[in-house]
Amino acid sequence: MGRDFFPPAPPTGGPRPTPGDVAVAVVAVGLDVLAYLAPGEEAPGAPVTVLGVLLVVSSVVPLLFRRHHAVPVLAVVLTVQLAVNLGLAVDPGTPMSNSYGGAVAVALYTVARHSERRAVALSVLATAPVQLARYLNNDVPFLGVGLTDVLVTPCLIVAIGLAVRQWKRQLDINRKLLADRAVTEERRRIARELHDIVAHHITTMYLMSGGARSTLDRDPDTAREALVTLEESGRTALREMRQLLGVLRSTDTPEAPSEPQPGVDGIERLVADSTAAGLPAELHVTGRPVALPMPVGLTLYRIVQEALTNARKHAGPARATVRLAYLQDRVTVEVADDGAGDGRAHGGKGEGGGYGLLGMRERVALHDGSLRAGSRAEGGFAVTASVPLSTDTYEKDRTR
Repeated sequence: MGRDFFPPAPPTGGPRPTPGDVAVAVVAVGLDVLAYLAPGEEAPGAPVTVLGVLLVVSSVVPLLFRRHHAVPVLAVVLTVQLAVNLGLAVDPGTPMSNSYGGAVAVALYTVARHSERRAVALSVLATAPVQLARYLNNDVPFLGVGLTDVLVTPCLIVAIGLAVRQWKRQLDINRKLLADRAVTEERRRIARELHDIVAHHITTMYLMSGGARSTLDRDPDTAREALVTLEESGRTALREMRQLLGVLRSTDTPEAPSEPQPGVDGIERLVADSTAAGLPAELHVTGRPVALPMPVGLTLYRIVQEALTNARKHAGPARATVRLAYLQDRVTVEVADDGAGDGRAHGGKGEGGGYGLLGMRERVALHDGSLRAGSRAEGGFAVTASVPLSTDTYEKDRTR
């Protein structure tokens, strides 16, 4: 293993102690004070002095800054603990009462969490003689409890600190991966939106401008209507692209769309635009309509938009039918045409689909739905999407 197997993990925040630091310091020193005041079996007649209590209580001050100065704090705590263990508060060599060592444990754990491996190893070596001093003037044999207190306990504390550090490090890595994934998903969503907006509106504008040009001399009224529809389509495309650009430009918090996102209510307009652009289409709605969540409505709208755009580009002389069905636990939409274009023309890559069909599949997959796209046995091409709905959707609709 390299030197940086446990790289230093500097604490976050400023040098001022947090409420958590205060709580940990008070609890650790409180346990030490109680242990100092309680008579130990190894030294039942050990005296308790004010100076001894003050020495133990003084450990609370360095512990308040342990996360930002781990090694110096441990050095101060060990010095205080050594003075208590050697009986310097009374007379050197006088048996002392039990010393719990809570402050030492917290300081050593902090070193393991925030310091380099060499500092951690030296801290364990420095802690051993301080723990050993507890048994110099007592009758308790060193082997057994003393050996565990001097060697095993510090190593166990360090092991816990290193394990927690590695766990926190892995949490940070996972958090970063999730953030990167969220950014990637947002980029893919915006790419899908741009594809649908550009493909649909530009195709509509291209076809209608061609139709207006061909009928300008012999049927000016029809050409004028086509130009008006073309203008509205261009205005809608600009508005939707401005909304996406607003999301891209925002830094801290995404800008809210200036207008509501399109939903199933806009499908009728898509059908009318398709008819005006040269692909006669009709809409059939079955079932009891319910208010769909905005993401679901936008998904169905984009699927119809993309499917009609593909039909206008690849189906040739044809008619299209859009069927929107509200079922008990799901909503389905089907866009079918009777043209001569094959699945490869529609999707660009056969029934597997190109970017248009891929975007549809991704949209539906976000809602745990399914999508089928392919040639029909009676001729033409069909795209069918099914999105499940929670029971809450129908319950909320009944209460309105």
